Amino acid sequence: MTAAYRHELKYLITDAVCHELSRVLAGVMPHDSHAGPAGVYGIRSLYFDDLYRTAYREKLDGVEIRKKYRIRIYNCSDRMISLECKHKNGAYIYKESVSLTREEYGKMLAGDYAFLLKKDAPVAREFFVDARTSLIRPAVIVDYDREPFVNDIGSVRITFDKNVRAIAPEDDLFRETAPSYAVFPPGQMILEVKFTGRLPEKIRGLFRSYPLTQTTASKFCLCLDRLEGRTGAPVLKARP
Repeated sequence: MTAAYRHELKYLITDAVCHELSRVLAGVMPHDSHAGPAGVYGIRSLYFDDLYRTAYREKLDGVEIRKKYRIRIYNCSDRMISLECKHKNGAYIYKESVSLTREEYGKMLAGDYAFLLKKDAPVAREFFVDARTSLIRPAVIVDYDREPFVNDIGSVRITFDKNVRAIAPEDDLFRETAPSYAVFPPGQMILEVKFTGRLPEKIRGLFRSYPLTQTTASKFCLCLDRLEGRTGAPVLKARP
């Protein structure tokens, strides 16, 4: 099956821009149905890398075609656990995923990947091979709150990723109060725009009125940097 590549644009924005833009977006796009009453859900991802920090270095070096693996959960719950591989080709992305149980997650932390060979999803077998040949291992936990808007035309997703925090990879992915380190100064966040084909003009026009600074920032890299150069006390923050 041909990979379904999508556009991905990222911007650094302030709380003030987020507040105004999210208010305007709410008039033309609904929140993702999985978001809570406040239109927000929590995301935690345990990212993997090898001994040479290949995924990290390829991102910083601007390698056009690259990939990285992560295990993702929502709202610190084990109801939905996914092993994902995010592929990047220039400004385009696509994602493969396969579901995991809590028991399978535990096996992966213990370095037992054999069960992945029994899963039908190609990403499971790819991870097994890469884990054995490149010795990939947990690198960092990335934690943030996401406010997502969706539009079926062009499969548009616009997300505000707030309170981005770094957590040590050996900590418990499901522990709400895991010690975390803030990545951005107060009042800053990442706006992401993902779409297939062309961004509808109605939505494109909304962004022309706002001072948006495009960025190639990677939450994965930023959190690794923050964790390894950590200063000050961690933030103990439970989910709202």
